[in-house]
Amino acid sequence: MEEMNLELIREKLAECEYEIGKAIIGQKEIIRQVLIAILTDGNVLLEGVPGLGKTQLVKAVSKVLELSFSRIQFTPDLMPADVTGTNLIVKEDNKNVFQFERRLPQSHWL
Repeated sequence: MEEMNLELIREKLAECEYEIGKAIIGQKEIIRQVLIAILTDGNVLLEGVPGLGKTQLVKAVSKVLELSFSRIQFTPDLMPADVTGTNLIVKEDNKNVFQFERRLPQSHWL
């Protein structure tokens, strides 16, 4: 039974790699490493000069895995609150309380 599940996982992973490979040509190892990171609940930092396909890779992975996609352009003035959101002081029942306000919708960043 476990062998069948493992084989099914291998097949699905190969299908994902193939589909992503249609958009990102010649980068099999990077595609595999990104998928492994996702499947193991890890993190990936994609670095490189403009034009290497980093954003295209993430778009392709998110499409194939049916995940949401958003992009943040990192600049020297970017603050953590710009990514996650921030606490605001809100008046509630005649007293001030902190309320977490999530960042703007994903379309704000594109």
